[in-house]
Amino acid sequence: MLSIKRLSLAEAKILIDGARKKSEEIGVPMCIAVVDESGNLIAFDRMDGGKAHSIIVAQDKAFTAGAARKATHEYNAVNVPGSLAFGIHTEAGGRLSSVGGGLPVIVDGEFVGGIGVSSGTPQQDMDCAQAGIDFFNQQ
Repeated sequence: MLSIKRLSLAEAKILIDGARKKSEEIGVPMCIAVVDESGNLIAFDRMDGGKAHSIIVAQDKAFTAGAARKATHEYNAVNVPGSLAFGIHTEAGGRLSSVGGGLPVIVDGEFVGGIGVSSGTPQQDMDCAQAGIDFFNQQ
């Protein structure tokens, strides 16, 4: 029998709160998604002004980070013509994201989920996702 660590709804909201605070600080309203270790959505927040297309993008970034256990920007670095990983974004029904802004959530060395943020530049999205994780780790 496997014992799996999984983020709770309360913990997902902490991640969202941290990302939201950073978003407000930089003045860019975001869409923020948190998934479990299998990439299934736990919680989502679309801030007033978050872009409509970013609803899906944030969820796909979180899916990638949670289920694939890799930051989306790491896929971006290898998803170039000539690389053996080129085209990875077309896998899993097109849900794997290679755009910065998705980060895995790790607790005590175990992958427990992912956070995905979208509506800003990839760097802004990455900064907000990291802020969510940093805030979570301070609790």
